[in-house]
Order: sequence, then structure tokens, then C-alpha cells
Amino acid sequence: MAEFILTHLFDVLGLVLSLGAVVAYQLYLRWRDRVDPTASALYGMNAARAAWVEGIMRDGRDILAVQTLRNSTMASTFMASTAILLIVGVLTLSAQGEKMSGTWHALNVLGEHSADIWLAKLLVMLFDLLFAFFAFCLSIRLYHHIGYQINTPPDLRREVTQPAHVGAELNRAAIFYRLGMRAYYFTVPLLFWLFGPLMMIIATAVLVFFLYHLDRAPRRASDLMG
Repeated sequence: MAEFILTHLFDVLGLVLSLGAVVAYQLYLRWRDRVDPTASALYGMNAARAAWVEGIMRDGRDILAVQTLRNSTMASTFMASTAILLIVGVLTLSAQGEKMSGTWHALNVLGEHSADIWLAKLLVMLFDLLFAFFAFCLSIRLYHHIGYQINTPPDLRREVTQPAHVGAELNRAAIFYRLGMRAYYFTVPLLFWLFGPLMMIIATAVLVFFLYHLDRAPRRASDLMG
């Protein structure tokens, strides 16, 4: 392992810097949420979902609940199915490492051009897509359970079927969906890693910039229109 790292030092440093930037950004988000929760788009969505569940269970709008949960389940199902297709594509590329590594490394000015690092890059991308797949599957599982909880008659409700608990479960399902999407986003730097570590670092910087504006709650009319 040590010999592999020394041989492909720039590629390993590129991966470490990319992962470090993404982790540092997520830590920044957690800090910002504690200091000013209203600055986060996630805070507003969590509050909206909790209020939606309370209103649905109070007014008995079962059809609206089923339709909304169906849309969420279909979105997660589509993303999980797409992850499987991408995994198959990555496995197909891994079988052609000797033929394609030279072509994909045409823009690589820092990293190595060997087939070993090519396979290592595809393996990292494969793990990332597998993580996304399981995250979306877990969100589907929770949306399925919430469909039963949210339609429980008021006279038969237990502690686990109270609006507060169901709202928390819905936000938990949204967390898994969000994790799956974050894993999808990170496939962009991993894809550019195939062209070299420098391209990966640039793609990571663009991704963090994009996520910063995506995670920021709109505060002005211009933000709402953007």
C-alpha cells in the first residue's frame, strides 16, 4: 500500500484534498446551522415537512398524502435505478482499463498513467455510487413506512404514529435522499479524476461553490428568482 501511494502520490493527494474540501464544507454547514439555522435551506425544508405532516394528519387529507409520498418514492426509485446503471457502466469501464487508461489520461499533467491507478479510481467511484444506491433505498423504505403512519385514524394512533414522530421520520427519509444526492454530486470530481488530480481539484472547487449557493436559504427577492 505504501509503495502504491508513493508511486501515485499526486493522485492520492488529489483525492485527499477533494474529500477534505467536501468534509470541511459539511462541517461548515453544521456550524452555520447551529449559529443561524434560518440561513440554511435545509432548516426551512425540515420545518415545512413537519408542518405538512401535522396539517395532513389533522385535516385527514389522505389522498394528498399518498400522492406526495408517491412522488417522493418515485424520485428515490429513479435515482436508485440510475445508480445501478452507473455502477454497471463503471464495471464495464474497469474491464477495459488497459485499452482506455491512456486515452482518458490525455489531459493528465500530474498523475500517473498506469492501469493500476485507473482501476483504483473506478473502484472509488464504484463505492460512491453504491453508497448513493443504498441511501436512496433507505429513503424508499422510510417513505413506504410513512405511508402507513400518516394515514392512521386519530382514535387508533399510538406514540409512534403521532404527527411529531411521523414528521421526524419524514425528515429522516429526506436525509437519506440528501445523502444519496450528495454522493451523486461527488461523482463529478471523481469523473474528472480520471483526467488527472488537477482536474479533480478544480471540479471539487466548482462543486463546493455550487453547493454553497444551493444550501443557502433565500433571503431576498433576487435569491427567490435565481
